[in-house]
Amino acid sequence: MSRDKTNSAVFVVLVAGLFWSFGPLVVRNIDNAELIPWQYLFFRGSVIFLILNIYLFLAEGQKFINNYNRIGLSGLIGGVSLGIGNITFILSITTTTAAVTMMMLAAMPFMAAILAYVFLKEKISTTTLIAIIIAAGGIIFMSFDSKGEGTLFGLINGLLSSLGFAGFTVSLRWRKKTPKFTTVAIAGIFCAAVSLLVLLFNDSNIFVSLKSTSLSALHGFLVCSGLILYSTKSKYLPAADLTLLSLTEVLGGILWVWLPVFGINEVPSTNTLIGGAIITFAIIFYGFNTKRFMFKY
Repeated sequence: MSRDKTNSAVFVVLVAGLFWSFGPLVVRNIDNAELIPWQYLFFRGSVIFLILNIYLFLAEGQKFINNYNRIGLSGLIGGVSLGIGNITFILSITTTTAAVTMMMLAAMPFMAAILAYVFLKEKISTTTLIAIIIAAGGIIFMSFDSKGEGTLFGLINGLLSSLGFAGFTVSLRWRKKTPKFTTVAIAGIFCAAVSLLVLLFNDSNIFVSLKSTSLSALHGFLVCSGLILYSTKSKYLPAADLTLLSLTEVLGGILWVWLPVFGINEVPSTNTLIGGAIITFAIIFYGFNTKRFMFKY
């Protein structure tokens, strides 16, 4: 694999993580977000499904419908995994601090590495393994102060979100000819369908305020944009590498809700800042060594 393609993939996945990192900031600007998680998920999932299909129609015309016939088992598993990851992310971020949710998402590289090794026999390079170990140290630091900051429900859903996204990443590596954007579209409609069923079962109103609906749509756009970037480069990097680089979502997610300029001022603990610095070093270490030493994947 050429150096240019690998370096391009590294950069694009980092940018994808930054797109996703604005999610906690968007959620924090919703009034009483903890009371309307399913309405939020319904509109966000619907926007993801709509944007992906419009994108495919513009790129391929009416033939884009054929992608659904070629989705296969890997696409279905990937779409459902991502849908579950999206649902549990919102359930986590609305019940605990952004730092705790992001901390749980930082477990993605480990989960992806294990899943890829078990199901794809995908080996982990020395550089990636060292970077993951360094990032693990950062996660440990971040976890020291987590007991009083969030509920068990938020922690568990954050972990499930991490697992769901890891499963989606491995599915992208499973069958590289699977229509990747269609997989993301399936995740969107799965998320919207589950949310609608929950709302109907609880006899809840589907529609919320214009502000909340608009923010849901904005979050859907950010998620969708990041997933398009992430999916296009998934064939150039192993699953563990992809999820490691996407940890920019964790760092940015904590930063944006902390900076006073955005009006949230959710101050992270000292240990969270130390852990974040360690994770940043792990990403820099990975990027620096990947540019110097090319590994055969």
